[in-house]
Amino acid sequence: MENVKTVDELMEKLNSLADEMSGKKKTPSAVELRKAENYRRAFWEHMHTGLPENDLKEGSDGSGGYLVPDEYETKLVQALEEQNILRKLGHVFPTTRKIKIPIVLGEGNATWMPENAPYRVSDIDFGQVEISAHKLAARLLVSDELLEDSAVDLESLITELFKAEMNDAEEAAFFTGDGNGKPLGLVYQTPVGTETEEAGKISMDDILDLIYSVTKPFRDKSVLVMSERTYWDLRKIRVHNGRYVWNPDLQKDGYDTLFGYRVYTTKNLPDPESGARPVLFGYFDYYWIGDRGKRVIKRLVERYADHGQVGYLVSQRVDAKLVFPEAIKALEVR
Repeated sequence: MENVKTVDELMEKLNSLADEMSGKKKTPSAVELRKAENYRRAFWEHMHTGLPENDLKEGSDGSGGYLVPDEYETKLVQALEEQNILRKLGHVFPTTRKIKIPIVLGEGNATWMPENAPYRVSDIDFGQVEISAHKLAARLLVSDELLEDSAVDLESLITELFKAEMNDAEEAAFFTGDGNGKPLGLVYQTPVGTETEEAGKISMDDILDLIYSVTKPFRDKSVLVMSERTYWDLRKIRVHNGRYVWNPDLQKDGYDTLFGYRVYTTKNLPDPESGARPVLFGYFDYYWIGDRGKRVIKRLVERYADHGQVGYLVSQRVDAKLVFPEAIKALEVR
């Protein structure tokens, strides 16, 4: 077996294979854990000093960058999920290549039939969506003096870069991206559930019409996602005696709800202007986000040497698609 040098390593390999064949969940072996720890140590040593490390060979991306250690990969993904609404609500999964997902474009109709009658051909139409990978990168500059300080927490600096820049750019593309070198935004994939009654203005009736444009199986698990300006406008609506129509009970629910549905806000949906789609409602688990491989960090020295700085280029590859269009509907402003 490859890379087996001792009897103990051979036994670990055989036990691991036996567990896989029996359907048991694989747990990291002592050898795998040791290799992972060696890689983690070598990775951050290289990021601090730039010195080459033999333990990093397996993690090279072929262009001077290295795959981040597994434990740190988890931390970066968690940093994205803390602020990215669609990573919280959608279905996130790893990909290793371009994948094509079959989708239902039309609805079939069940029919009552007499005994021995021929089966009616269903009118269901099928299509497919393709999840590819688009590269997103951000740059961090660190002074030589800061790196020479052994107390500097480079891991936290890069994590904060992910939160501040990668998250914002990723969520913006997920909602309104034009599909040119980035994911196609959800507002362009989502069918219109209803239009507003008034031009350039959203009412509570419009929100109700949007909610009931989604069929019950999805509606029972749905949430509202709206732009910050839309949220602001709706919260200011009052009845004749001056009381606000929308008075969410935050103490009871712990979060905003409207008509019983949880509300999320984002700056990455448009303002309620004519032709815009500032509110989405539905079951977002059918919005699939494909992470291609692992995040990569590249250490850049020569480019910034004259300024006494070291650059770190953090990149990821990702795409996202709505795989069942009927699950989410948009409110379009007339």
